[in-house]
Amino acid sequence: MLRYTPALIHRADVLASFQNFYADFYMNIPIKGFIENSLVEWEGKIVSIIFLPTCNFLCHYCHAPHLVQSPNDLESIPLESVTKKLQQSFGWIDGVVVSGGEPTVYKELGELLKIFKDIGVLVRVDTNGTKPYVLKDLIEKGLLDCIAMDIKAPLHKKKYEEIAGVPCNMEDIVKSIHIIMESNIEYEFRTTVCPSQLDQYDIEDIAISIRGAERYILQSFRPNHCLNTDMLKENPYPPEVLREFAIMAGKYVTYCCVRGEEGKVLSRNW
Repeated sequence: MLRYTPALIHRADVLASFQNFYADFYMNIPIKGFIENSLVEWEGKIVSIIFLPTCNFLCHYCHAPHLVQSPNDLESIPLESVTKKLQQSFGWIDGVVVSGGEPTVYKELGELLKIFKDIGVLVRVDTNGTKPYVLKDLIEKGLLDCIAMDIKAPLHKKKYEEIAGVPCNMEDIVKSIHIIMESNIEYEFRTTVCPSQLDQYDIEDIAISIRGAERYILQSFRPNHCLNTDMLKENPYPPEVLREFAIMAGKYVTYCCVRGEEGKVLSRNW
């Protein structure tokens, strides 16, 4: 399949060409959050982040319950405002991260990514891996430069569903892992490590299931703004424990590190 290549036209013309498209498109894919620049979201890059509402998971520790439970209560941000900011920042902003919620639930996602690619920035999508064929299509069209996939638990249905909070098609999760690892684009797998849900053996199980992966991130659980308010009472693992988990997981993947509350790397597996 042909990969997408941005047209060699002036970037001001790009925005003009989309002006008549914004209104209809925006009604179908609302933007509920926008961070103009981040130094920690995509390691080694300065990026903007947009947040799309709704998710097909109900993870107990989800730190964005407003996007899952009551997205209509949030003010929508016009797509045109986002693209103008990206235009103004072109040259020192490297890319844009499309997060959520779960971006792949939107059938118009490819059109959104194409707009960003036309502006000339790199594009990363954050996903839970439940829509493998959406990921495959976006990769084949050249609309993605990076994918960050959350792996919630060892790839066993009962355990996965306990953490995701909904029934899960494990075949789709596994397919997404394979598609991503074979994609020839930058990627990372991530796991939020919550003491009441995952232990060192679970992390090793996950690492074995992605054996040979380029990058695996262990994220520190944050007991704030959780979807399940009972999680607010739980204490996260101490940093030294997560470092031990990372060393163990690093036996199976090329690179493993612990990411702390502010997104900063706490340790690496060397």
